[in-house]
Amino acid sequence: MKKDGVVSVFLGQKKQLHTTRSWDFMGFNKKVFRSFIESDIIVGMLDTGIWPESRSFNDTGFGPIPKKWKGTCQSSANFTCNKKIIGAKYYRAKGDFSPSDFQSPRDSEGHGTHTSSTVAGGFVRKASLYGLAKGTVRGGVPSARIAVYKICWSDGCYDEDILAAFDDAIADGVDIISLSVGSIFSSDYFDDSIAIGAFHSMKYGILTSNSAGNFGPTPVSISNFSPWSLSVAASTIDRKFVTKMKLGNGEIYEGTSINIFDLKGKMYPFIAGGAAPNTSQGYTSEDSRYCFPETLNRTLVEGKIVFCDYYTDSTSPIEAGAIGAVFQTGVYEDYAFIYGLPLLKLNLDDGKKVFGYVNGTENPTATIFKTQVEDNQFAPFVVSFSSRGPNPVTADLLKPDLTAPGVDILAAWSEAAPMTDTEDDTRIVPYNIVSGTSMSCPHATGAAAYVKSFHPTWSPSAIKSALMTTAFPMSSLNNIEAEFAYGAGHINPALATQPGLIYDAGEIDYVKFLCGQGYTSRQLELITGTKSSCSKEMNGTVWDLNYPSFTLSTTPGNSVTRVFHRTVTNVGSAVSTYKAVVKSPLGLVIQIQPSVLSFKSIGQKLSFTVTVGAEVGNSMISGALIWDDGVHQVRSPIVAYAKIY
Repeated sequence: MKKDGVVSVFLGQKKQLHTTRSWDFMGFNKKVFRSFIESDIIVGMLDTGIWPESRSFNDTGFGPIPKKWKGTCQSSANFTCNKKIIGAKYYRAKGDFSPSDFQSPRDSEGHGTHTSSTVAGGFVRKASLYGLAKGTVRGGVPSARIAVYKICWSDGCYDEDILAAFDDAIADGVDIISLSVGSIFSSDYFDDSIAIGAFHSMKYGILTSNSAGNFGPTPVSISNFSPWSLSVAASTIDRKFVTKMKLGNGEIYEGTSINIFDLKGKMYPFIAGGAAPNTSQGYTSEDSRYCFPETLNRTLVEGKIVFCDYYTDSTSPIEAGAIGAVFQTGVYEDYAFIYGLPLLKLNLDDGKKVFGYVNGTENPTATIFKTQVEDNQFAPFVVSFSSRGPNPVTADLLKPDLTAPGVDILAAWSEAAPMTDTEDDTRIVPYNIVSGTSMSCPHATGAAAYVKSFHPTWSPSAIKSALMTTAFPMSSLNNIEAEFAYGAGHINPALATQPGLIYDAGEIDYVKFLCGQGYTSRQLELITGTKSSCSKEMNGTVWDLNYPSFTLSTTPGNSVTRVFHRTVTNVGSAVSTYKAVVKSPLGLVIQIQPSVLSFKSIGQKLSFTVTVGAEVGNSMISGALIWDDGVHQVRSPIVAYAKIY
């Protein structure tokens, strides 16, 4: 039943959290030029809350709260705001709370504290996780203010709370919204609370930065893909964590994990899981070899390092009293997790050798060393878990938009949350290392806030355009999914304040796009929040949406030709001439008309068409259009593909 004043009513769903070297890696060092109004920028964090006592949120040296701020702080006996965290609210339409949840904006999960400090945390020296990744941590905009909207709890994040938080953030006066949350499955725009909330924020000049999701590398797995929001994939930085083990025969093997336990080189008895079945519970070696929960015999495993034929998790070795665990896995490991005991994961080749040793040696022994930090010479590349395109709802709109660091990120943590998900792990840390598109999203949010601090009047689309067209180009050599993995490329915050040209769009442009997609007036109203209807004048196509990328699709084995209409606004030199530079591989024919754009003033708009013909077979091909004036290179990807998904 529709209530008065309620624009949209739909089945309430539950969303998931998409769970410091990174800024320096992007060339965005601590000495980068800052805007004098950065401290007036307010970032709205829709997440699990925040740990206000963290050193990352110290307000020493901060001036008065910006006058534009209209929000409040839901203070309580255990939570207060300051001049850094200027507002905080929590949402729980269901009304029930878990015993582990704080009925306040305080963070009991760690996720919201981590993302908030990545966006806007202050400078904190000598931060580390038990000595790992030691250095100075900071957010992208350390002087910006944080407004907290706690929408996520121990059991997830609910649509009603997400929409309410969006409404409050808009009314409170935030400048950017960051949301590292998403669904397991994709939903149409009118049935997605995040897409709806982001549309409302866009109407009021606020860009929403979203995580792409953690269901990669499966194609079409991206869960946040509305054209009016920024969709962020996750990629590596030039640092990786490596854990090594040593066998009793002296051989050393290298695997992936973050192990902060120090066994001090002591050799422990080593046993194969298959040799220790919990027969009292009816399990055989065929069960225990994989170390599934409850399958291991505690009497045989306790005090030893156990070898497992397949990666499940650390639950069973811990339950059985193991000193450590070694898993072999056929999955490529390009990120590391922390566990509740010394543990590492080996590839199948090394796993086979270690398996041979533990099963073919009398009294085998092993030890696991504390994790070391090494250079990652292949960075950046999009990590395997990062959700991929194509766009599941609008095939000819490229998503994700770009990628940002999201692997092994050190940032602040809630001291009410354990450092791992391992049951009975009670270790508390002020800073933790976590991976996910939840971590890449706040990097993009911080970059967007940085651009906003220099260009406070720019629209959400203008800021997104600046971030996309100045991104570092990436290569399909490291990611075979190419733009469906990394979009326009890797974010480059320092360059994004001076993009030269921007592709701008507003509410009317997105409404035309939606009309062209065949949405009914009712569906349109669900998204826009106002009574809207489609007419001939309002009927646009996806190819004419003024987007900073170009995408066309067809059925396998067929050719396709599309004409795109675009308009760019000059934000570089008043008098400037841009020439079109086209990158087109075999199978892609690209024509630009006109191929030269001559500007005479700042803010001047000029239009052009891009005609793309493609022979894609059963795959995808990509090129690029670069507008070059000798100073700025305004780069947009052009992607053609066969819809086989």
